[in-house]
Amino acid sequence: MFNPSFFPRYTEFEPSVPVWCLTPREGRCFHRFFDTSPLSPSQRFLACLRLPSETSYPVPGQKAAVILVDLASGEEKIVAQTAGWETQLGANINWGASDDELFFNDVDEKSWAPVAVKLDLHTGKSERFGRGVYHVSPDGEWGICASLEKMRRTQFGYGVVIPEEKVPVNWELADDDGLFLTDLQTGQVKLLVSLRELLENHLPERDLPILRDYCFYGFHAKWAPTGDRLLFTVRGIPRARALGYEMSWPMLFAIFTMRPDGSEIVCATDFSCWNRAGHHINLSPDGSFLTMNHALHFDHLRLVRCDADGQNKRPLLLNTLGSGHPSLHPNGKNLLTDCYLGEPMTAGDGTVPLRWIDLENENEEQLVRIKIASPSPLNPLRIDPHPAWDKSWRFVAFNGAPDGTRRVFLADLSEKLAQTS
Repeated sequence: MFNPSFFPRYTEFEPSVPVWCLTPREGRCFHRFFDTSPLSPSQRFLACLRLPSETSYPVPGQKAAVILVDLASGEEKIVAQTAGWETQLGANINWGASDDELFFNDVDEKSWAPVAVKLDLHTGKSERFGRGVYHVSPDGEWGICASLEKMRRTQFGYGVVIPEEKVPVNWELADDDGLFLTDLQTGQVKLLVSLRELLENHLPERDLPILRDYCFYGFHAKWAPTGDRLLFTVRGIPRARALGYEMSWPMLFAIFTMRPDGSEIVCATDFSCWNRAGHHINLSPDGSFLTMNHALHFDHLRLVRCDADGQNKRPLLLNTLGSGHPSLHPNGKNLLTDCYLGEPMTAGDGTVPLRWIDLENENEEQLVRIKIASPSPLNPLRIDPHPAWDKSWRFVAFNGAPDGTRRVFLADLSEKLAQTS
């Protein structure tokens, strides 16, 4: 479906794969995250968000535009406006089961409650329901999320913005907050598992004394690409800083996995382990194990894997540093990741590489190098590439700003993958 003749080729720093800019017009556009493809199921369309400003935080009620790009014709249009967004994952735009179904967040400005929007791109009609959406199941039937209005208590950029006095504080372990599951056909929402149940019943005993000194919130909520397992991140911030915002240290992180019905709950990475430094955990393509950047017992971040139940933590590679947002290809031979500007494999000039790593031979290649320096020095307004595979595992979408404004790019890895088969 993709017709490259309608999109300018990106050639700076001589990419080793074909790359095109999919949002060449107004700019200020970015896609969601490294675990979610912005390409529609048929690969005909790109969905992304356009910020109203790249130099200021969003304020309650401020609108951003949901953008649809026809990859066959080059047409770009605004299909919705939303107040349910922040600057890292936008409005959490997810595709449903077909090219007609698009899901994203908005905010009811009367109650200041987050809501999910289901937009029928064929008819233009939309439905609003639930508590919002973070990640949609591969079949488009179910959505999961934490409390999007509370996520700013631990970090800006990932939920929705409402007036400060409306942002709740989880002073106690919550029975009514945790991981929410939404039936995207009926709009019915249920609390799949509460924060109290997770932390009191599924943490290792060594972590339990910590609970009295922290306030806890849900954060990342992910489906495995196979649709049969969930990943849920819980964060804790010190009670003394509970009324603040944005990464209050020391912060606690725990990672739980479970089945979509809430069974087989396991703490895959507890507070004590994760605090040895780590970030950007993800489910493998077959859902059987997790990948992450983790210091483990090393001095530096490494690319690490562990079973979905947390067992058998070990480095994927012994001599390769971790970085950015890593994800495995289902061929089992390759890993793709990006970098933050301060990481040691960058050039120090505002550009970062997309790293293509051969897991069998521990070789590394730079696929693309692109500028991501933001026009704002504020950390929540940084530009992360977030390289994300499409459902065919051939194309990779990523963010960049080679001309000073956010744009979405597409890389074709078909020839690179053919070399590894």
